[in-house]
Amino acid sequence: MQGFTVVAPGILSLLQDAGRFGQQQIGLTNGGPLDPFAFTLANRLCHNPDDHCAVEISIGGLTLESSVDTYIALTGAKLGLKINGQKQPQWQTVAIKAGDKISIGFATEANSGCRAYLAVAGGFDIAEQFGSCSTVSRESIGGLNGGPLQKADTLPCSASGDLDLLSLPEEQQPDYPSQVSLRVILGYQRDHFSKVKQAIFFSSEYTVSDLCDRMGYRLEGPRVNADIDGILSEGICLGAIQVPADGQPIILMNDRQTIGGYPKIGAVFAPDLAKLAQLAAGGRIHFSEMDINEAHQELLLAQRQLSQLNLDKL
Repeated sequence: MQGFTVVAPGILSLLQDAGRFGQQQIGLTNGGPLDPFAFTLANRLCHNPDDHCAVEISIGGLTLESSVDTYIALTGAKLGLKINGQKQPQWQTVAIKAGDKISIGFATEANSGCRAYLAVAGGFDIAEQFGSCSTVSRESIGGLNGGPLQKADTLPCSASGDLDLLSLPEEQQPDYPSQVSLRVILGYQRDHFSKVKQAIFFSSEYTVSDLCDRMGYRLEGPRVNADIDGILSEGICLGAIQVPADGQPIILMNDRQTIGGYPKIGAVFAPDLAKLAQLAAGGRIHFSEMDINEAHQELLLAQRQLSQLNLDKL
């Protein structure tokens, strides 16, 4: 089988496409990339459709060996990319020859992010399960074996003909600060949080705890308890902010459960979740309130800007 052989799998490397949709009624969450912008740009730099399968690399340490001539791109966190020991740029198309060793470093610097995306020309050829190849380890679904990449795995992909080398201009590359502001759309359960608790929530700083993963980010900071301990379990949206009995918010991410019974103060505006996903434990967060109509307008604007984004030819 042609493709890339995993020499070292890194801390957490997962195959992801754009996500698994329309399956929550049977208990399957959507998965997909935690940083959709970096994921999309990795594919575009490889001349792929935006939803092609790529590798999401958390923290770093992935090493691959290629058996095909092709092209790759690494975007997202500043992990460092080397081909046969030679440094290569991120946010740019890079030519690969059969026998080349692709090494990705670790997130060791502040303000450098913690998740990167490796795409290959044509995408990785991974069988879909329930309409997607996205890996959700909690559900043992997607990817090669329903979990993270392992040493000696083969990531199948085809050889590629000549492609134009592309790059995303540096001024358009995102920053990954260790302190972020997240916009929140308050939900119908807001009335279970007193005006004082809401004021505390929007005026305080929270810290990402060690309990942060693709399922959710548990925060540490001032308590914002609701006036009820729980609700009848209901569907949960991406970015929902649950508040359990200890009063410490939990922001639910791509691999969240499909239903839950904790009260929710609101939901993080979806495009802001990428900033959260690039935070490691210890990252600092402030919240601001966002009107639902403003959210619709901002979402349309973000989608338009992404569709009009131009890549430079090298």
